[in-house]
Amino acid sequence: MKKTSIINYVVILLLVFAGILFAEIAPPEEGGVLPEVILSLPEEPVHQKYLGITANKKTFHISEINAEILLIEIFSMYCPYCQKDAPAVNELYDKIAQDGNLKAKIKIIGIGAGNSPFEVDFFRNTYKIQFPLFADGDFSIHKRLGEVRTPFFIGVKVKKDGTHNIFYSKQGAIEDAPKFLSLILDKAGI
Repeated sequence: MKKTSIINYVVILLLVFAGILFAEIAPPEEGGVLPEVILSLPEEPVHQKYLGITANKKTFHISEINAEILLIEIFSMYCPYCQKDAPAVNELYDKIAQDGNLKAKIKIIGIGAGNSPFEVDFFRNTYKIQFPLFADGDFSIHKRLGEVRTPFFIGVKVKKDGTHNIFYSKQGAIEDAPKFLSLILDKAGI
């Protein structure tokens, strides 16, 4: 085999491995499934109860949350759109919490992309967020979710057999809580 051929094969192999290493993960797609996400158990008992997660564990899989519909907001404390949209997201949470039928079916969580626990707590306290927020200081969850821009909302419908599918996946603020809730209910088939 010629030296030039060997060099060409080595270059091709290096390009293939570089493509695998640096390939982007696509954002979650409607109709797809959520990648496995593991979160730390919230310290607040009210959040543990809200999620239906027992306090005898330190971490849990996002699929363990007791809900038919899970809405996930990917946010950042530093995102001006997330800050501006916080009152609408709070209104959405309130509308769900005040509806006896929906509050048992729909849960909301937030994941702070690149945010430390301190930054997540600052966001929670500043904008009076009542639902559980989770820190993702090392961007590990954010990377698994395709490094989406913030705010980004993912709607997951959990089936009775424990499997799930994504029915909503979109970047951008919700702006109007009642319209967004109607959209979510329609897309989820509730």
